[in-house]
Amino acid sequence: MGWLDDLAVGNTPSADASVTTVPAPTAPDGQRARALVVGGSAWHVVAADVDPSWVAAQVAHDPIAAPLGARFLAALADRIGVEPGVVDALLVAPQAPAELGLKLVETEPGDHPRVQRALAHRTGVRVWTTPDDAALLALGRGVCGRWEVSLEVDPAARGRGLGTALAAAAPALVPEDAPLWAQVAPANTASFRSFLAAGWRPVGAEVLFGP
Repeated sequence: MGWLDDLAVGNTPSADASVTTVPAPTAPDGQRARALVVGGSAWHVVAADVDPSWVAAQVAHDPIAAPLGARFLAALADRIGVEPGVVDALLVAPQAPAELGLKLVETEPGDHPRVQRALAHRTGVRVWTTPDDAALLALGRGVCGRWEVSLEVDPAARGRGLGTALAAAAPALVPEDAPLWAQVAPANTASFRSFLAAGWRPVGAEVLFGP
């Protein structure tokens, strides 16, 4: 999807209060999210199989804030019959490091809640852990086939910089230097700080409607 590719390389839409409606996203393997709403500084993209004129009417009162507001997200959910997820911060990884910076061991996905969530929303999920199982990293292909990562640090191991080290190492695990994305709930301040400390770049906010 071209507009996501543009975001990944730093080409953001103009801050002109535009709300663009495009078809619902489809991954290369055919996996299809029901809808996706992404917004940035006075721009939004609504990726859903709905009439653009309906979207325009719903957000006309406040096109800068309404597309990621509760009222519009609920209306879109009713329209397509799928509940929205949370509003996440959308981040893009920096350039892959020359060295990982910490030892990681690839393992079977298993039943960890973080991994199970990754399996529900992504394909080709691979999982790495630290040798002491204090932290894990899950990598897979999500919306529109883009590479996405999620991290988890055991509560007993927090405060040691493991989250930042994982976020810094993650780009090196993606094939062919492809862009790597992360969705982080703003309320998860520990995770958000880890990604920012590792040089990840916020490019907007995102709500995903169902796998």
